[in-house]
Amino acid sequence: MTKKDTGEASAQFAIGKENYRLLLIGFAIIVIGFILMVGGKSEDPAVYNPDIFSFRRITLAPVVVLFGFLFEIYAIMKKPKTGK
Repeated sequence: MTKKDTGEASAQFAIGKENYRLLLIGFAIIVIGFILMVGGKSEDPAVYNPDIFSFRRITLAPVVVLFGFLFEIYAIMKKPKTGK
């Protein structure tokens, strides 16, 4: 008798190999977003540096990070392909 015949459930992972790849891609997107936020500090704390408010740090980087988190949700929710 096999496990299916006895009614026992077969052990399978909740997400597949493709989902793990997508999770790694999403994680890389998030890291890229945080790297885009880096920089803009002034060498002298008494001197104002307007570069801290650049488009890249204020708009682009948060949008990239948000896209990365949304991509992570997609990677988790995507149904794995069945091999049958």
